[in-house]
Amino acid sequence: MPAKIPATVVTGFLGAGKTTLIRHMLANANGKRIALIINEFGDLGVDGDILKGCGDETCSEDDIMELSNGCICCTVADDFIPTMEKLLARETPPDHIVIETSGLALPQPLVRAFNWPGISTKVTVDGVVTVVDGKAVTEGRFAHSVAAVDAQRKLDENLDHETPLSELFEDQVACADMLVVNKTDLLTPAEAEALTERLKSEARGGVQVVRATHGALPVDVLLGQGIGAEHDLEARSEVHHHHHHDHDDHDDDPHDDHPHHDHDHDAFTSFVVTLPEITEPDAFAAHVARVIADHDILRLKGFAAVTGKPMRLTLQAVGPRIETYFDRPLGADETRETRLVVIGQAGLDSVAIAAALAA
Repeated sequence: MPAKIPATVVTGFLGAGKTTLIRHMLANANGKRIALIINEFGDLGVDGDILKGCGDETCSEDDIMELSNGCICCTVADDFIPTMEKLLARETPPDHIVIETSGLALPQPLVRAFNWPGISTKVTVDGVVTVVDGKAVTEGRFAHSVAAVDAQRKLDENLDHETPLSELFEDQVACADMLVVNKTDLLTPAEAEALTERLKSEARGGVQVVRATHGALPVDVLLGQGIGAEHDLEARSEVHHHHHHDHDDHDDDPHDDHPHHDHDHDAFTSFVVTLPEITEPDAFAAHVARVIADHDILRLKGFAAVTGKPMRLTLQAVGPRIETYFDRPLGADETRETRLVVIGQAGLDSVAIAAALAA
């Protein structure tokens, strides 16, 4: 039974920066095959230039093609399940599936669609990432161009056109596993701090608020891709991302929110916690979820041996969402232990987290 393919839902209003975030992710996918499902209504013209590699200005509905970086793009109207089935039937299925939605309707039905027979055994919902326009929200508008969002709403007769944007925004925050506040370069440090605190108080417990500029986030923060790569973990206790922007004034103090600092890749760290085998998967998952909420952990991923079970247990968590399933038998040469990779913003207390996980 191969590992399930993780699928990430990226939501947020038109103009929040989802496309930029996805473009950055594709450019830094490092050979990972990422399937992209775009579910924007009437917005493909805007998104078409990401997909230049498709050979067509805008991929036509139902098309699934190889992109130049080896990732796959498909656009979908009402045929989410058939599209997923087609993707999963490919000889070389994707490593990760990213689904972009407009933020005008809740992703719940989409997340429920993953329970469909034939899909649920092959795909897992990695998490719902909500992208927020920091500038617009600080100014009380919720979207960069309210008129553009309203125009987009009118294009789809299935949407409820009465709900104020403020309520749709609350919904997006409420269903998020991770919040990405974009355009923080346009805010003062005090505004950015106030918005981060406000969003944390409105989100579910354990949801982390990450700040970004121009949608640039490390791929392993956004998708968790590669954070389980064992061979490479011993070598690095930090996730270093050196991106040379125009300004290279890095500062060691993560609390120094000077607007000119390169906050997009400002310090995310990851470390490994090794524990003995576990006895109760459900109780352990609940314990891990509590540690995540208590310690501001963004992502956690790993494997556990369970007493008396030949199969290896996979755990992955984004904010408060935690998923476990048995993926394959443990080899005779594998140590029966639990190895968890923890990823978060700089300043995580690895000693306290390791102690809490072991408790």
